[in-house]
Amino acid sequence: MRFRAAEIADAVGGTLVGDDIEVDGASIDSRALRAGQLFVPVRGERDGHDFIDAARASGAAATFSAGGPVEGMSSILVEDPEAALRALGGAARRRLGDRVVGITGSVGKTSTKDLVTSVLARSMVVSASEKSFNNELGVPLTLVNARADSSVTVVEMGSRGRGHIDDLCAIVTPTIGVVTAVELVHSETMGGLDEIAIAKGELVEALPASGTAVLNADDPRVWAMRARTSAEVVGFGFLIGEVRATALTLDEQLRPRFRLESDWGGADIVLAVRGRHQVNNALAAASVALRCGLTLDEVVAGLAEAQLSPWRMELGITATGARVLNDAYNAGPASMEAALRALAQLPAAHHTAVLGVMAELGPESDAAHARIGEVAAELGIGVISFGAADYGRSAVSIGHAADVAEAVALLGELTGDDAVLVKGSRVAGLERVAAALLD
Repeated sequence: MRFRAAEIADAVGGTLVGDDIEVDGASIDSRALRAGQLFVPVRGERDGHDFIDAARASGAAATFSAGGPVEGMSSILVEDPEAALRALGGAARRRLGDRVVGITGSVGKTSTKDLVTSVLARSMVVSASEKSFNNELGVPLTLVNARADSSVTVVEMGSRGRGHIDDLCAIVTPTIGVVTAVELVHSETMGGLDEIAIAKGELVEALPASGTAVLNADDPRVWAMRARTSAEVVGFGFLIGEVRATALTLDEQLRPRFRLESDWGGADIVLAVRGRHQVNNALAAASVALRCGLTLDEVVAGLAEAQLSPWRMELGITATGARVLNDAYNAGPASMEAALRALAQLPAAHHTAVLGVMAELGPESDAAHARIGEVAAELGIGVISFGAADYGRSAVSIGHAADVAEAVALLGELTGDDAVLVKGSRVAGLERVAAALLD
């Protein structure tokens, strides 16, 4: 989205020093910045002001600055660059139309965002969050970088506790809200399942009466959120709701096929993405699209072509024919169990999982890890624990790997009879193991 520098200064309560040039979007990363963007120097582990020169070399048109004017480029002086970015996000939102989709949930947010975007793009101009940009920085960046002619904007929204989604909704003002699931994720900071449901449900509460809440009807805590809104409610799931899946099967590459039944009609769906758990995400996407007026044919085509963000149920084949299922982006108990069950369905004589820690589970951590060890044992899957992960006595332990090289060594000589899952929380970086195997 394009702004004049003076417009930005006015929107954020800052002072422009330098030329009133045109700015096209914004970036907080000098390495990824595109020419013409506004640079936002975030103060975290490193002070982003230290990278203003690098941003200018990359073609930044202007910069926020909390440290005075910057020589050689237009500067918008602000007290707090992050607060200024949120204010600019709000200004960008006011330029967008009345179709803004907010997506939250303990699991499946990014995959659902990818699926919604793919389907809506069949007949609409769509802007959407990049990767997993879902926090107080990523959400306003999504809005600032949206196309001015967007007919719908899709925004992923994360939470670390009560009030976070509410704060994001104040910027986004969503008209359609999707809640994928309530699961035990980030419980160290968010609390138990009921507390997580309260936090996620803030999205539903923020919807206008003219809006639509798209809720997972198979998840009791999500389905109960319909009482927290005056908006229209569309439920999705396998059991009840306006959009349902029946006759589900998976092919040898774990790609689902199912019959979509809805108040808008029925259709046969074939997904390009993998895993049974992606069906609910696809149903959420179909619900949004049908509510936005797309046809069933457009839903079928959009779901068939959808691709997910990196390291989510990617299936690769090694030079020796072994299957490697890379679901390394993140992990919690629900997604870990779903990935193990997907691994067990791959045609192979030997199934092995390289599992990193499921982080930020607080007091529930030991029990949650032990439960995953039990699931792996039930499915006949051997476990290689990576880093500090401990999956309990029930797990069929192949060994513990301190690094990538040890994990690869413990896997041994893989053949076409082997299937391997790599999965853990982001801190584990297990995509490195998948890359080593596939290289």
